Amino acid sequence: MTKIVGLTGGIGSGKTTIAKHFESLGVPVYISDDEAKKITNTPKVISKIKLIFGFSIFDGEILNRKKLGAIVFNNPDKLKELNAIIHPEVKKHFEKWLLKHSNSIFVIKESAILIETCEYKICDFVITVLASLENRIKRIMARDAISEEDVMLKIKNQLSDNDRIIKSNFIINNDIHDISIMETNAIYKTLVNRFTY
Repeated sequence: MTKIVGLTGGIGSGKTTIAKHFESLGVPVYISDDEAKKITNTPKVISKIKLIFGFSIFDGEILNRKKLGAIVFNNPDKLKELNAIIHPEVKKHFEKWLLKHSNSIFVIKESAILIETCEYKICDFVITVLASLENRIKRIMARDAISEEDVMLKIKNQLSDNDRIIKSNFIINNDIHDISIMETNAIYKTLVNRFTY
């Protein structure tokens, strides 16, 4: 049976970079956030979002993600409501995706909220990606073109690194690229050995 390795980390930690490196090593990778964005645009999910959040966050029939983000990142209860709509659908999608990779030794399930959604419980191992606050702020500001204040708001809305570490089997420090790639390679070898012997 294919093993599941969870990959998580706070916003700006660089977990997508690590996920892509696993992919380059031949490991199938499921990027939960990318799939969630696609699922958010399905008619079923759109109708549920309209019901809870109203029509003001839509430009015609198109969901305005910035307007929705402004609501949920300032209101933890609204964020929970949004997650309750999207994450059961992502879970179903992942289960179907996993069946397509039944011949793989293991797959990576990348998710920023792996711990919060209790998805770590379906994982055989969990990897957390860490980075300094300074590096995280720089990365997010450059990527999303937002202020440091908005970055800090996003970080504060997420689980702490310590809470992730408690649930993790492996830690990757992603401040220095070459070192994080070496750490990823070492974890890959360890996992292959664990799952094949």
